[in-house]
Amino acid sequence: MGIRVIKTALAAIAAIYTAYYLGLEPALSAGMLAILGVEVTRKKGLKSASARFVASVLGLFFASLIFTVFGFHYWAVAIYILVSFPILSRFQLKDGIITSAVIVFHLFTHGQVTASFLGNEILLLFVGLGWATAINFIYMPKDEKELLAVRSQLEHALSTIFREMAATLRDPAHLWNGSELLEAHRIIEDGAKRSIRNAENRLWYQEPSSYWPGYFEMRRQQLYSIQQMLSELALVYEKWPQGELIAELLERLAGDVKSEVYQGKAEGMVFDLMRSFREMELPKTREEFEIRAALLTLLHEVDRYLAVAKRMKKKPAPAEGEKRKSGSN
Repeated sequence: MGIRVIKTALAAIAAIYTAYYLGLEPALSAGMLAILGVEVTRKKGLKSASARFVASVLGLFFASLIFTVFGFHYWAVAIYILVSFPILSRFQLKDGIITSAVIVFHLFTHGQVTASFLGNEILLLFVGLGWATAINFIYMPKDEKELLAVRSQLEHALSTIFREMAATLRDPAHLWNGSELLEAHRIIEDGAKRSIRNAENRLWYQEPSSYWPGYFEMRRQQLYSIQQMLSELALVYEKWPQGELIAELLERLAGDVKSEVYQGKAEGMVFDLMRSFREMELPKTREEFEIRAALLTLLHEVDRYLAVAKRMKKKPAPAEGEKRKSGSN
């Protein structure tokens, strides 16, 4: 049994008893409105409840006008739908169409437009949607621990990928099924969904909630670079001296992937490797040309991977001496 089911049950029973206590009819409608109003996040719940309430009030207005002019006939309901539904959709109130229809059908069943009946329906809306909103705000599951666990799983998968790539450069005959690549993609998608839900459970800006969407977007971009690296790695069919140096770089990335701070050491290694490639003699054979070209392209993809990290990871804190120096300027 999920937490949303429990919340829905609590909101429904609270709304029904409240409506019964206030003498609203039918009290069960308050429970139905509460069921419609319970959502998975606080922001979504507040937005949904607001849309449903406004849409229902507008629906009552349109229906009262139409039924007063044309009478309480079945074909008048069709006119109501033709008039109100496009207007509600136009004003981004689609979430409230069903709720407004329920309220309007109450009016149609009642058979006359009276102030007391309209007041009863509006109070039902307040009670049902109010309890749904209250339950949404009272408890929402915390995703922070789950997000930390997801991050740990993802970083382990990425670290394994880099180590497997390094092993392949050292031994082109090394076999690896690439399961961690698929796993990383799945984890990123799952984490991105959780991060959105985590952010929507906070009605104001908080650093942890804003951190997670950016983190998983960074990893999504980096995973694309890793896929490009693997495409180039597949072209390296012989062991090569530069391959050993790039393998050391990949081993470095396997460790750095778990750091929240961008250190820049791997970037320096990339710069040195690219310089060594430029200083090398031209390839003497076609095979040498193909392998060196693949290694150089792989190196460029590593550079792109690091550029994403540099842009989105935290920067290291300045040393104490640098702080004093900057403070004196």
